[in-house]
Amino acid sequence: MKQGPVTRVTVRDIAAHAGVSIATVSRVLNEQSHVAPETRDLVQRAITELGGRAVTRRPAPAGSIYVRCPYLLTDYFGLIVSSIAETLDLHDRQLVLNAGESAQHGAVLPTLAGRTGIAGAIIVLPPEPGTELVALQAAGFPFVVVDPREPVPRDIAAVSAAHFAGARSLTGHLVELGHRRIGLIAGPDNWLASTARRAGHISALADAGVLPDPALALPGEPTVRFGYQAAQRLLDRPDRPTALLGFNDKAASGALAAAAERGLRVPEDLSIAGFDDIDLAQATRPTLTTVRQPLQEMGRMAVGLLLRLLNRHRLDALHIELATELIIRDSTGPATSIES
Repeated sequence: MKQGPVTRVTVRDIAAHAGVSIATVSRVLNEQSHVAPETRDLVQRAITELGGRAVTRRPAPAGSIYVRCPYLLTDYFGLIVSSIAETLDLHDRQLVLNAGESAQHGAVLPTLAGRTGIAGAIIVLPPEPGTELVALQAAGFPFVVVDPREPVPRDIAAVSAAHFAGARSLTGHLVELGHRRIGLIAGPDNWLASTARRAGHISALADAGVLPDPALALPGEPTVRFGYQAAQRLLDRPDRPTALLGFNDKAASGALAAAAERGLRVPEDLSIAGFDDIDLAQATRPTLTTVRQPLQEMGRMAVGLLLRLLNRHRLDALHIELATELIIRDSTGPATSIES
C-alpha cells in the first residue's frame, strides 16, 4: 500500500503541542543531554502524535558569547545584562561576562578576535574609542553594540533606545504644562545619548517658540551626586528654572534632594523629571515623571542580532532604535508662572 507524503512539522508546532518552549524542543532534537527524561518523552510523543517529521535546527556555531559591560550591574545595566543572559540561555549559548568599573581599564576589544572558544560578543556602552570597534569589525569578529557612546559605522550592528524622541516627548510634556525656563542636567558631552536627548529637548522648545538658554544646561556624569550639585547651581540662580530635566532618574533624584533643601515643593514650585524608568523612579517622593527605555528588550534584541550574524543571515537593518514611552507621575505639574 502506497503511503502518502510525510508532513513536515515545525519546531513551533511541536512546542505548542507539547506545551514546552521552542528552546526545549530544540534541545531534544539536537540530542542535548540537559533535558529531563519526562520532558524528552513529552516532546517525542508530540512528534509522533503530529504524525510528521520534525525539521531539526542547524547547530549554531560553537563557542561562548562574550558580554562586556564595564559598569556596576545595578538597575540600568543589570536589567540589560540579565536579559542578555536569559536570552542566551534559551538558545543554549554559554556566556562569558566582563563587568564592573575596573573592567574599563582593560584592553579587551583588541584581543577578542583571537580568543579561543569565543564565537561573538555583545558590548554594552563601550568606553573604548570607535576606532577599536572598527578594527574588531575589520577582523571579521561578530559583535553587537548596545547603547553606543558615540556614533558607530553603518556596517556595525547596534541597538539603542530612541533618545531624541524620548527627550522630545518629555520636554513637550513640560511645555504643555507652561514651563519655558527648563534646566537641563545633561549627561557627558561626548555621549551619543546626551547629544540626542539635548537635540530632542531643543526641538520641543523650538515648537513652542523658545530659544534654549545655554546657561541652563549643565553636562556631567549621570549620578545622584552630580544631579544634586547641578540642581543646586541651577536653583540658586536669580532667574531659576521652573522645571529640571535629569539625564537619568539618578540625576533627577539628586535634583529632588536639592529642591527639598531649599524648601521647594515638587511639583507645586518646581517640576522635576528623569529618564530610564528604573525602580528608583517609583521609590522617590514624589514619584518621578520619566521616559521608559525598553532595557530588557534591548538585551534580547542584541542577542537576536548576534545569533543572526553568527548564522550568516542577511541583516537589512543593522542600527535599531527601540521606542521609548513617556511615563507621567507626580513630580511634574503646571508652571507657577508662564513666561513669554
